[in-house]
Amino acid sequence: MGYLRFLSKLPVPVENRGSGHDKGTVLPHKRIGTIALDADGVLLNFHEAYRQAWQRAFGILPAVLDPQAYWPIDRWEVERLDGDRLAHFRKYFDENFWSTVPAIDGAVDACLRLKDAGYELVCVSAVEQSFQAARLQNLRECGFPIERVIATEGIAEEINPKAAALRELRPLAFVDDYLPYLRGLPADIHAALVLRELNGSPNAGEEVALSHSQHLNLAEFASWWLSKDR
Repeated sequence: MGYLRFLSKLPVPVENRGSGHDKGTVLPHKRIGTIALDADGVLLNFHEAYRQAWQRAFGILPAVLDPQAYWPIDRWEVERLDGDRLAHFRKYFDENFWSTVPAIDGAVDACLRLKDAGYELVCVSAVEQSFQAARLQNLRECGFPIERVIATEGIAEEINPKAAALRELRPLAFVDDYLPYLRGLPADIHAALVLRELNGSPNAGEEVALSHSQHLNLAEFASWWLSKDR
């Protein structure tokens, strides 16, 4: 997810759409390729982590305003911040924050199914380099079978900061919930877009064609990827 972009401003069917019904049929235990996964919005619940950070910063646990909002600032009943209050809130996006983001329901199981099928899983996240170790610790403590995090930093405007890392990694597939991070990927990398909350989502318009498949969540992607009918 493009949360560095969000923090910096803190204030169409597709042919291969997965159905999410098939539990998977690929069973080899030897490594058969790499799948790259985004963290926030795919593996981890940044919405809930944001809510908890707000409580730590201001002593109030925000109520839900719009459960279908893509961005946490729109999901929770919170004020738009600037100046000293914004600077104060940003202090809570520290190493403790990046090591304690909760897992999205079903994401750990989805990763275990992919791992059991023989895939190596690598997290490619736009988190700052200084929080790369915290991100890996977070994933391990949640139970994800992931031993490597690539921190790309940067914001996906004209140049996708994840593209260079993915060109070097050469995974079979890359799963992200932020459409701009699918820009500039090699054509042989399957680009899977997670379509979660739609209100205010950047996952719309002509660039949706950058994705080879669309899924409601990682669990649905895993079921589709491991199915006979893919």
